[in-house]
Amino acid sequence: MYVELSDEARRYIGRFDELTGVTPTDCLVESERLVFVVPAGEMAAAIGQGGETVEEAERRLGKSVDLVEDADTAAGFVASALSPAAVNAVTISEQNDRVAYVEVPEADRGVAIGADGANIETARRLAERHYDVDDVQLT
Repeated sequence: MYVELSDEARRYIGRFDELTGVTPTDCLVESERLVFVVPAGEMAAAIGQGGETVEEAERRLGKSVDLVEDADTAAGFVASALSPAAVNAVTISEQNDRVAYVEVPEADRGVAIGADGANIETARRLAERHYDVDDVQLT
């Protein structure tokens, strides 16, 4: 699927690539936070040993940085977008709308939702951009 990037997102992707050696495929730009989608298999390089690479990127970019690892399927992508919450299963329903139903242990519901719903909203935005998923719901 084609994802249209703003000029600002492209600039942040370029800077992140310079700092980490990893080229994200997408970037959500929010007021205090950047969410980068990194290619599958490149998460460790983007984070760095002990988190030092991503911490340096946060310092230089002046924003909090969250990373989502890309996946080959919509279900895998939604699970990745909700990390670090434990995801037991993701079912994609294609009845009227395309909805991802995510089974999360009760203990991880708060992590999946995030402060003020930030985590689940990010998962919804990214799933829509990358896999035409209309909604993400926790079960």
